[in-house]
Amino acid sequence: MSTEGLDIAALARLAGVTSRTLRHYDAIGLLSPAWTGRDGRRHYGDAELLRLQHILVLRELNVPLDTIASIVDTDDPALVASLMHEHYVALLERRDRLATLAETVERTITRIEKGLPMTADHMFEGFDHSRYEPEARERWGDDAVDGSNAAWAALGAAGQGAHLAEHEAIASALARLAAADADPASPEVQALVARHHAWVSLFWTPDRDAYLGLGAMYVEDPRFRATYDKHGDGTAELLREAIAVFTG
Repeated sequence: MSTEGLDIAALARLAGVTSRTLRHYDAIGLLSPAWTGRDGRRHYGDAELLRLQHILVLRELNVPLDTIASIVDTDDPALVASLMHEHYVALLERRDRLATLAETVERTITRIEKGLPMTADHMFEGFDHSRYEPEARERWGDDAVDGSNAAWAALGAAGQGAHLAEHEAIASALARLAAADADPASPEVQALVARHHAWVSLFWTPDRDAYLGLGAMYVEDPRFRATYDKHGDGTAELLREAIAVFTG
């Protein structure tokens, strides 16, 4: 690497993240630039690149940012090993769930090719809709969760598949805009937020505060953040910021 290092745009391209993400990491003290030019552009040297590599490895493991900070800032090998062991166990659990999903998709492909019927239960095996239910009941109450479950069941297999596909389409489109450093208030982003709000409202229509809280949860809860950031780093953050604009 050049002794002059990399500016923020070059590092973003090299690491496959957005400039927005690098600025956010700087703002929270996770990754500061080696220096900032007179034009305000951030520059990064070898030490910063190594630190970013470590951060991105942990992000792939869906480790929360505050935990990442404690790992990359510590000089205690025992603490690092303990934390990484927890992430290793979580990865094994995710591997098993993905294996189940892969088998479900494989069966679906086979049945489609052969023109065979498939039950709804088999079509959605591996999509765990119940594991967060106790938490949801505590947060939003039994009526909201029971209504959501009833609405999901009423969709039927085709409707459920279309609903999942719509979410993936929204998230993928947001990821492309996040990679382009799009303004959360831009018409393109706001159109996607409107679709997202409609997607959520199929089961539960959130008021302004509830929708803002949902956007915050997408970023703050690593489980939900991973749902969006698997499409591209910064997707969950863009959605949160865009929801804030959408709710006015």
